[in-house]
Amino acid sequence: MSFTEPASLPELRLELAPPDVDAPLAVAVLLADRNRATILAILREGSHCVCEIAAALDERSNNVSNHLARLREASLVRASRPADDTRRVYYERDEAACAAAFAEIGTLLAPKL
Repeated sequence: MSFTEPASLPELRLELAPPDVDAPLAVAVLLADRNRATILAILREGSHCVCEIAAALDERSNNVSNHLARLREASLVRASRPADDTRRVYYERDEAACAAAFAEIGTLLAPKL
């Protein structure tokens, strides 16, 4: 039986600084809710009022309104009230903000180059 020298192990890097993941984590937490993710998917096709979104989700309007408020706080959607229908508020995606959020998530998931 012959003895072989063990392969050298890589040097440990104990001073490794953790990357800042706060922004992508905030987006991930916001979209981790199925209703909020579905709302963004619905709004990808165009603007809708709360009652239309609530019907699509089979949820109560107040619950949908709360989810829309969270998405508005994150600037992912915006609200408007058409002049000819002042009873309803219509929501649409802010495509620039959605693209920025997509890029944030991408910083975590992008392959190593």
